[in-house]
Formats: sequence, C-alpha cells, structure tokens
Amino acid sequence: MFCDLVEGRAPARWVAREDGAAAFLTLPEGALAPGHTLVIPTEHAVGLHDVSPRALVRVTALVQKVARAMAVGLGATGVNVLNASGPGSEQSVPHLHFHVVPRWPDDGFTTWPKQRSRRGITGDPGAALATAVAL
Repeated sequence: MFCDLVEGRAPARWVAREDGAAAFLTLPEGALAPGHTLVIPTEHAVGLHDVSPRALVRVTALVQKVARAMAVGLGATGVNVLNASGPGSEQSVPHLHFHVVPRWPDDGFTTWPKQRSRRGITGDPGAALATAVAL
C-alpha cells in the first residue's frame, strides 16, 4: 500500500519527500489531529524488526523535521510519535510507518495507554532483554 504511494501509483498529500524517507498526511477520516502525518522509509520494510539501520536513521531524522514543522507551522506545543511493528502490535499496514501527531494542551484526547498488558514473563525481563541485545 505505502509502496504504491512512493512509486506514484496512488495519490498522497506529501509533506516531504527525501532520499530514503517520505512524509504524507494521513487520510482525513483517520486523522487524530489536524496535520497528523505518517513518515515511512522509501525502501520496503514491514516494521522495526526488518528495516535497515540506514533507512531507520533517515526515517527518524524526517520524524524530527516533521515534529519541528508542526511547532512552527501549526503552533503545536508537542507531538506524539506512534508506531506498531509486528502482528502482536495491532499494526494495520505492513510497511514501517510512524504517526507524528501534533498536540496542544487543550486538544481533548490522550494517546497514552490507559491499561497495562495482561502478559506475564517468567524471570527478569530486563536481564532477558540485555542478553538478547548483546547477541
């Protein structure tokens, strides 16, 4: 789906197109706030698990540019950056993307989860993560 946008086979309201990354407005019916923008790598990657480090650097740099533009262009006093990667995350489009949502103190909604996972882990999750990161 997003590859079609990058290749010009589908329309998009582009905010920025750079080498390795692109940003476009989300569809109006899905926008959480005025200016809600998606930032994607131009190379295909399903999520954080398979994106190349080079593409991830370019995408996160563009996320930062979009966040700064939201402050200047929209008067946003903050942003939320949202991502879902993998089948257990509620990812809806199988192409890595970051939602950059402009925020204001009086905007009337929250993007922070209100409940905690019911999932339990045997052992120390910090130690398990440290071991896996070192692999």
